[in-house]
Amino acid sequence: MSNTEICKTILSNEGISLDSKIDFDVNGELHTLTFGFIIDSFMMASEASQEAFVAALQQALLSEHDGIERFFQSMGQLLLMTHLSQKIEI
Repeated sequence: MSNTEICKTILSNEGISLDSKIDFDVNGELHTLTFGFIIDSFMMASEASQEAFVAALQQALLSEHDGIERFFQSMGQLLLMTHLSQKIEI
């Protein structure tokens, strides 16, 4: 099973939709990212980075309060900062 499939299976097993969205306000401009988009974006990284993402997602499951949501908020922020620093529009 690929790392992408592992992530998507984890969410499915938890009853969380890949279409779940998180909104980010960047300089007054709203950016909306889905959990699926965040997963797919991080899965374009190296194998080691993918494995780190999967491990962090699994660790987020162990958190008692909003672990998955906080995980995707953090990953989405990282993704936006990376894109903005490279001057790539989302």
